[in-house]
Amino acid sequence: MSKVDRRILKSQEAIKKAVVELMSEKDFDDITMQEIADRANVNRKTIYLHYNDKYDLLNNLIEGHIKELRIICYPESSDETQITWFEYFERNYCFFSAFLSGKGAPYFRSRFLEFVIEDFRNGWELVEGRRNGLNEDIMLNFFASAYVGLVEWWFAKGMPYPSSVMNKQAESILDMNLS
Repeated sequence: MSKVDRRILKSQEAIKKAVVELMSEKDFDDITMQEIADRANVNRKTIYLHYNDKYDLLNNLIEGHIKELRIICYPESSDETQITWFEYFERNYCFFSAFLSGKGAPYFRSRFLEFVIEDFRNGWELVEGRRNGLNEDIMLNFFASAYVGLVEWWFAKGMPYPSSVMNKQAESILDMNLS
C-alpha cells in the first residue's frame, strides 16, 4: 500500500470517527461539515473528495457496519474467527451507542432493523409459528424489533451484562420462538 493510500485511509477514518464523536454529543441534523472537518483535523475539501455530503458520509458509515455484521452472519470461509453480534457491538461501542441513542440517526435504526429481519428470514425456520397459523412477516417484524430494542436497551443501560451473556440469552429466546 502506498503512502498516499495510507493517508487517504487515515483521513477517512478520522472523518468517520469525528462523525461518531459528534453524534454522541448532538443530533446528526445539527452537525455541520465544518464541525466534522474541525474534529477530524482535515479541511472540508478533503471530506468532499470522499463524500458528496454529510448524508453520503453517514450512509457510508452505516453500510460499512451492516457489511461487517453480514460477514459475521455469513463468513466467506470456515477459517474466519467467529464473533457474535454482541461482541461486535461491544467492540464498536462508540458507533452503536451514538447511532442507537436518542441523538443517533433514525436512518441507522431502520437500516439495522431491515438487516435483522433479513438475517432472521434467512437463518430461522419459523416452523412452529407457521404450524400455529402465524404470518411470517408479522413474526419476523415482531422478533427483529424486539432484538433491536434489546440492543438499544443494552447500550442505554451501559452494557450491564457481558456480550457473551447477551448473545446466549438472545439466542435462547430466538431458538424457543423462531425454530
